Amino acid sequence: MHAHEAGWAHAESGRGPSWLRPPEDVNELVPLLWSSTARKNEAGALEIGGVDVRDLVAEHGSPAYVLDEHDFRSRARAFRDAFAGYDVYYAGKAFLCTTVARWVAQEGLFLDVCSGGELSVALRAGVEPARIGFHGNNKTVPELRRAVEVGVGRIIVDSFAEIDRLAALVAELGRPAAVLVRVTAGVEAHTHEYIATAHEDQKFGFSISSGDAYDAVRRVQEAPGLELRGLHSHIGSQIFDTSGFEVAARRVLALHARVSDELGVQMPEMDLGGGFGIAYTTQDDPADPAQLATELTKIVEHECRAFEVPVPRLSVEPGRAIVGPSMCTVYEVGTVKQVGLDAGAVRTYVSVDGGMSDNIRTALYDADYSCTLASRRTGAVPVLGRVVGKHCEAGDIVVKDEFVPGDLAAGDLLAVPGTGAYCRSMASNYNHALRPPVVAVAAGLARVVVRRETEDDLLATDVG
Repeated sequence: MHAHEAGWAHAESGRGPSWLRPPEDVNELVPLLWSSTARKNEAGALEIGGVDVRDLVAEHGSPAYVLDEHDFRSRARAFRDAFAGYDVYYAGKAFLCTTVARWVAQEGLFLDVCSGGELSVALRAGVEPARIGFHGNNKTVPELRRAVEVGVGRIIVDSFAEIDRLAALVAELGRPAAVLVRVTAGVEAHTHEYIATAHEDQKFGFSISSGDAYDAVRRVQEAPGLELRGLHSHIGSQIFDTSGFEVAARRVLALHARVSDELGVQMPEMDLGGGFGIAYTTQDDPADPAQLATELTKIVEHECRAFEVPVPRLSVEPGRAIVGPSMCTVYEVGTVKQVGLDAGAVRTYVSVDGGMSDNIRTALYDADYSCTLASRRTGAVPVLGRVVGKHCEAGDIVVKDEFVPGDLAAGDLLAVPGTGAYCRSMASNYNHALRPPVVAVAAGLARVVVRRETEDDLLATDVG
């Protein structure tokens, strides 16, 4: 494919990617892409958690994020049970609100935060501080101070400057802090470059190959009040297999063994990261939690035998794999137009009432999504469409390519699955848009867990 001067969004021929096939029935859902309670009813309308999205939109408006509580809890339990004996950390950055933080705690998971704001939500939800991990490559002194004061279970240090800051704080406060040292193993995860986090040329962690990781461990060990718990490695996000983990585990455990031999320190813990992938389209094939757990455990046990060290207490971070499939976004169609392309091809543009303000991932990561007509059944022939937002950007695209009904019209509802991770979390007020609500559904009931923003909210920070 030749590059187009206006970018990827304008480079397709109008026939779509090679993997995308016309559906046999444009009304049917692809179960892999949707939360477990999603179904189409007799009228062809989408139901989640027993709630008809037409009723949900009538009450709460659109766009709206719809969170399937049963699905979320089921996925949390699946990882908890598959990784029995591990500490499983939910990624607050994927999506966090008070209700979700409570669900996480109730299902027996730990919680990762990476800002003072996320920590505040976790504490407001009543999450036990000892079950919270604090990430981040540039934690501020006030953030570190609060983490120490409330007794956060572990702080993942990311720079020599942070080690010094933290050492000064624990001395001032007279309180210890449990620490993991984040290391980069030099492994290229097969994912988008912005979410691959273990190669050398990026901002996170201490390099193993340069010796910085060893020096960081030694500095933590020598600092009074810092309790060295172990090493933390994370190779990226949206990962579908364990091959990268094998190489990373070998390098991280080599450092773990060196610390034991040369410093006489037995670090009791190790975090393997995670970032497991989900299905956004039919081309994605995510692994089962039990399969991931079996393969990761074998990798670690094998490497520990090779280095003759005991297997440490292991942690894993599933990332988007819990909340990602548990949420969809419902939009109302406003405008449908056909645009002629080269060689007689035609692309159908479907404009909805949201866009890059509620899902920036397509523009930011070139991410792929799917969608379905959510408000009625149709007998129309499917046509290749592109779902776009209402913002003043040509790159304001929600779904790059998908087959949609040829009779799609203003007032129809469209639903996009797999929007639980990084959509509401990265949502913005671009063009002064109001961020949508998050409506949790279960057993036929819907309740707002994050309300829709209002114009008063928007103007409240404008001091005039």
